[in-house]
Amino acid sequence: MAPGQPGPTTAPAPAGPAAPFDALPPLALPEADQPGAAPRELRAAWVASVAHIDWPAQPGLPVAALRASALAQIERAQAIGLNALILQVRPSADALYHSPLEPASEYLSGTQGLLPVDEASGQPFDALAFWVAEAHRRGIELHAWLNPYRARHPSARSAAAGSHVALARPEWVRRHGDLLWLDPGEAGARAHTLAVVADVVRRYDVDAIHLDDYFYPYPVKDASGRDQPFDDQAPWQAYQAGGGRLARDDWRRDNVDQLVRALKPLVQGLKPWVRVGISPFGIGRPALRPAGISGFSQYDQLFADVERWCDEGWMDELAPQLYWPRARTAQAFEPLLDYWLARNSHRHHLWPGLFSSRVADGGADPWPADEVLAQIALQRQRPGARGHIHFSLKALLQDRDSLATRLQREAYAQPALVPATPWLHTGAALPAAPQLRRSPGGTLQLASADGQAPWRWALWRRRAGQWRFDTLPGQQRQLDPQAADTLMLQAIDRLGGEGPRLAYGLDS
Repeated sequence: MAPGQPGPTTAPAPAGPAAPFDALPPLALPEADQPGAAPRELRAAWVASVAHIDWPAQPGLPVAALRASALAQIERAQAIGLNALILQVRPSADALYHSPLEPASEYLSGTQGLLPVDEASGQPFDALAFWVAEAHRRGIELHAWLNPYRARHPSARSAAAGSHVALARPEWVRRHGDLLWLDPGEAGARAHTLAVVADVVRRYDVDAIHLDDYFYPYPVKDASGRDQPFDDQAPWQAYQAGGGRLARDDWRRDNVDQLVRALKPLVQGLKPWVRVGISPFGIGRPALRPAGISGFSQYDQLFADVERWCDEGWMDELAPQLYWPRARTAQAFEPLLDYWLARNSHRHHLWPGLFSSRVADGGADPWPADEVLAQIALQRQRPGARGHIHFSLKALLQDRDSLATRLQREAYAQPALVPATPWLHTGAALPAAPQLRRSPGGTLQLASADGQAPWRWALWRRRAGQWRFDTLPGQQRQLDPQAADTLMLQAIDRLGGEGPRLAYGLDS
């Protein structure tokens, strides 16, 4: 696949089996002897590029080192048991991919507007294309994470490229403390962000588009400790001059609503299987909060009316950032999780964000790994919350307080498929039945009855009367029975739709 070009919606159809392979007949297995349904849970981590939090580790690395480090992170995520990664590809109105709309991010090369060049091929390196291909090869979803409005982060060091929005469209950009920010009140700025989203969806085989909590900026204080107002006077006055009647705070919320409302029809008009997700600040609107919960109001200061987005069903995935321990009464994890579950009237995906980076972080109040594991256990007690997202991958790669080791051995000991998305599956054909073929030498080969590769394989192996579940990438063809006497196979499509399950005996 050429850099920046769209990937296939499924893996390519496999070539027909070599002549020596013989199809095994399905086994008529009594229902009482069959395993249960495939376990499902999103097990994800954010991979932050801003300020080199997760990847890349530093600017200016050779492309070979960028590839090697990305691959090491993907393979470690696979080994731990994650099934999705959320890669930050637009940290500050820039791009970790080949973009015709925004300059290359300085977090790659060290210079905004300059993509690193592959030493072997002489071609610019497309980080997003590489992450998508290698994650999918290992059965891991890749979500593209975009910051909707930030235009420059304090960690930036290089000068803005001429094509950057701060220079190309300065009328859309506001300085706020040590940040530059696209003004959500500028219709052109909103349209630009949506154009960036559409470009990523068209040209890359991502599984979801993900926005974080940065709509209007978080408050910035001046030297006297007072909040600095966000300077959106120009679009506000234009709105009033045009006959607008909303109060200023309601107008700001409406500006954000317009962006959020437009995402799903835009994305799914291009690719109906690509999900839309947002990870807002974890505390809801003050008037609606559970008793005893207090803290920052994103409704009043970020102008994010997340409760409305839930009520309207504008997102496929809601990942509230529940970045507090269970024992902190005013922001306790459990009542906040229950609050967002109660708001999820459309029963779309809801998976809390976990602050795994607080585990053994060297700060004044580090968490033990037990806190994250306990939060996962609480999430699992609630049928409406079928997954979670770690912030960020770095904490797992460093195995702080043995968190990754314990996830691998305990919480993730049994693999899981990503939960299905039935509301996007309407009218789509389910995958064909699986087929299993064996060579005279005993090698097993996977195939589908229609010759098309599924998105995933669900696989159960039975040995000594016990079933063990596993998942395989849809493009995988060779199958290791691992001394099983019986296999059960099922093809899974991109939205989690399940084909027929068939059992195969291996004793003969």
